[in-house]
Amino acid sequence: MSKADAFAEAGKTAVLQNVHGTMEFLRKHPPFNQMEQVHLAYLVENCQLRFYAEGECILSPDDGTVEHFYIIKQGRVHGQRPHTAKRGTETTFEVIVGECFPMAALMGERATRTAHLAAEDTFCLLLNKPAFVKLVSISDEFREFAMRGVSSLLDQVNQQAQLRAVESLGENYSLETRIGELAIHEPVCCAPDMPLNQAVSLMHSRNVGSVVIVDGQMHAQGIFTLRDLRRLVGEGIADLSLPIAQVMTPSPFGLPPDATAFDAAIAMTERRIAHICVINKGRLCGVLSERDLFSLQRVDLVHLAQTILHADRIETLVSIRDRIRQLVDNMLAHGASSTQITHIITLLNDHTVRRVIELAIADVGDPGVPFSWLCFGSEGRSEQTLHTDQDNGILFEAQDTAEAAHIRGRLLPLAERINRDLDTCGFTLCKGNIMAGNPQLCLSRQEWRRRFSSFVRESTPENLLGSTIYFDLRVVWGPPEGCDHLREQFLEDIRDNRIFQRMMAENALRHRPPVGRFRDFVVTRKGEGKATLDLKVQGLTPFVDGARLLALSHGVGACNTLERLRQLVEQEVIDKQDGAAYEEAYHFIQQTRMQQHQQQARAGQPYSNRLDPDTLNHLDRRILRESFRQAQRLQSSLAMRYQL
Repeated sequence: MSKADAFAEAGKTAVLQNVHGTMEFLRKHPPFNQMEQVHLAYLVENCQLRFYAEGECILSPDDGTVEHFYIIKQGRVHGQRPHTAKRGTETTFEVIVGECFPMAALMGERATRTAHLAAEDTFCLLLNKPAFVKLVSISDEFREFAMRGVSSLLDQVNQQAQLRAVESLGENYSLETRIGELAIHEPVCCAPDMPLNQAVSLMHSRNVGSVVIVDGQMHAQGIFTLRDLRRLVGEGIADLSLPIAQVMTPSPFGLPPDATAFDAAIAMTERRIAHICVINKGRLCGVLSERDLFSLQRVDLVHLAQTILHADRIETLVSIRDRIRQLVDNMLAHGASSTQITHIITLLNDHTVRRVIELAIADVGDPGVPFSWLCFGSEGRSEQTLHTDQDNGILFEAQDTAEAAHIRGRLLPLAERINRDLDTCGFTLCKGNIMAGNPQLCLSRQEWRRRFSSFVRESTPENLLGSTIYFDLRVVWGPPEGCDHLREQFLEDIRDNRIFQRMMAENALRHRPPVGRFRDFVVTRKGEGKATLDLKVQGLTPFVDGARLLALSHGVGACNTLERLRQLVEQEVIDKQDGAAYEEAYHFIQQTRMQQHQQQARAGQPYSNRLDPDTLNHLDRRILRESFRQAQRLQSSLAMRYQL
């Protein structure tokens, strides 16, 4: 072999080794670890490796339309933008090994909006635009990642959880199963004129708990269940020849076939029903019972709710709290979303609070005064986790100050009893005394109105703090009208008060996400929480505060953070893509927090929101960083909007 041939052969070997090494590197990082071998090989074959010295600008808005896709193989890259309030620039995000940029600019065929600088000596793999476009067209996994960014990474996490669930309990457990697959597809039906005794006989022969009353076009007109039969027997109705239409429950609740088992369980719990009609294009096509859910190992949500509603003493409610924890534990282990879990926890907590109020009234006597039990904070936003304390108050109607004082005197002993009983049930007493037993929180509607107006008019630190708690409110028990009027009034006050909005914006920027300039996370350096970050204060609070500010400023009456974001997108206050990114980020941080609480409960440890990021795997760590970056982006938009 000649020297030239030897050099050529050595060159080929080096190239092959380089290709193999690059592919092995990419296989460690999403989305490349999901791609087919041939598509990954195409990417590597069309890449070039380029070095950037520390401080060198890799990509700038002045460069025009982006022509390359960058993957960091070694080093770090900072995204920098002009500072929103000061001269110079600020680092808005950091990209590390295995991550890529600038996806949004490439997909939008535009210039990047952020300068990308090497934070240290950095090597990047560059894929030219034509090769990038082809890769998007041939690889489903890469296209999904390019179109959805962090959302596709979140899907990977959720899919992994679902796969673990299927392995342990089988596919039948999934909360996402469509009810069209679960329902009885030949429901027992009858005409409105069928005699009651024949309808009951039909139910008995078919071994079902309900019969649906339909017209000639299979439109559901009513439903009759065993529960209705027990009611009739209790009322002493002896004439069993009555037409079923006279004793049926009219206009039965229905869901479409593509609704999920979770949707059905929530509907049964909220409406206190045991059967749901499956309606396809207006026609009855099935019936789903709570037995159908339970027989296929669905969550025991409906039964739990019924047990709470019929509890005859506080001790029963205390024992149920452990079952709620077990339910949440099962749901987390089997891929339920954080939104589903907080919805269920809030729903069951609401049932518990209502039952505690009813038991207290039955024990100490009815005060003889109509009132509404208010909840604030996370409970008001319907965002409770298992780790929760009390934030509540009472609203009532009074003609004047004297009557308000008299009514307050009658309600306070009951309120104090309810607070104590809730504490017994696991809703710990509020350290700040934000509870209905506090005379300052047992107020007439006029008194609440004056207090809320002072929050907006006199923006002291105490009032600003109060607005972050009390403006997230709803009624758990009692008439809702007074609370609705209050909300309308303070929304009107805030909409016209730019100074208050700006001070709320300053308040919303106090808790900065823990993503630093020189490392991926900024953790606490000393004290009890050393080397940890706070998922609630540093992760969720920026979204909660930002969504609240924008919602209150634009007349959005919703209290739930995600619902606020969705309505703000609908009103075009927030860009649609930004809103989706904020929602995904909020979901993931909340999910991570709940999983940590689950692990702490199993280990018998107290609940804590502090997390050591070194305990996360690579994928979770990467998505958590991206989620914190989205919180930074929301705060940056607030700073720009209010010129802070």
